[in-house]
Amino acid sequence: MVLSTHVPDLAALEVLLAVARSGSLNSAARQIGISQQAVSARIRAIEAQTGVTLVLRTPRGSSLTDEGAVIAEWAARLLDVAAGLDAGIAALRADRRSHLRVSSSSTIAEQLLPRWLASFRAAAAEPAGGTIPDVVLTAANTETVINHVRAGSAELGFIEGPRKPSGLRATVIGHDRLTVVVASGHPWTHRHRGVGAAELAGTPLVSREGGSGTRDTLAAALAAALGPGVVQAHPALSLSTTAAVRSAVLAGAGPAVISELAVADDLATGRLVEIQTPELDLRRALRAVWTGSANPPAGAARDLVAHILSRRRPGRGSVSPGRRAR
Repeated sequence: MVLSTHVPDLAALEVLLAVARSGSLNSAARQIGISQQAVSARIRAIEAQTGVTLVLRTPRGSSLTDEGAVIAEWAARLLDVAAGLDAGIAALRADRRSHLRVSSSSTIAEQLLPRWLASFRAAAAEPAGGTIPDVVLTAANTETVINHVRAGSAELGFIEGPRKPSGLRATVIGHDRLTVVVASGHPWTHRHRGVGAAELAGTPLVSREGGSGTRDTLAAALAAALGPGVVQAHPALSLSTTAAVRSAVLAGAGPAVISELAVADDLATGRLVEIQTPELDLRRALRAVWTGSANPPAGAARDLVAHILSRRRPGRGSVSPGRRAR
């Protein structure tokens, strides 16, 4: 429905209603907090817009015409509805600040989000009495996270991978690097020059399942080094979480390509050994993704992204490498 140009805006109708309720232009001016001249000018503007005389001005004062009284009655109904709309919008905004559904890829969900969410909740509680958002986190692979955000089952997603997904808004919140790791007794630990791209592509790996950001990043790195037609060996194991991949490598199931964030302690203690891959660039961006406007959805989603970005420092999002094979 398209309204005609004769319908005044809500602010103008509030002035008319103030005149109707107070009984004079001067009283309406005091009630609204503007000058009598401003009220008079606004009434003249409404009369010009509607084409109806609303106020009868006499030496003894001003009063609404019959037509003015009818329009004022209609205006009162409209402003009541507008007040209900305003209250409803405020409630929705409050709900978006107090509830947030997040879907996150495994690496970010396991290694980064717990710390981010803890500090976010602490910051939201200050000053005393602040609203602490109720965050529901679902961990999945990157492809599933993207589908959750597109379907609206998550207001905010966190993914890692070589590129920004099409059709979604995104901002980079950090960086990560994948590393090839093996158990301490694996034959690759005796290599002086590490492993080449072709050999890695031909080796059955302990791997994340299809659709994971880790697997996509490795595929992109191998394609960049060996060409787009490169074929990878069938995985030795295909697992659904980063933690499961780490455990399988520790158990001797085979090499894996995994985030440095997930194996930092194992590399530092020597439980796992990092194998050099000089032909591959395994760096990747960590992104927050959402639908709609250029900024994250107003409320807790936007607040969380802003909080994460405020904590980011140069080099944040990666870990120091552990012991390398010599």
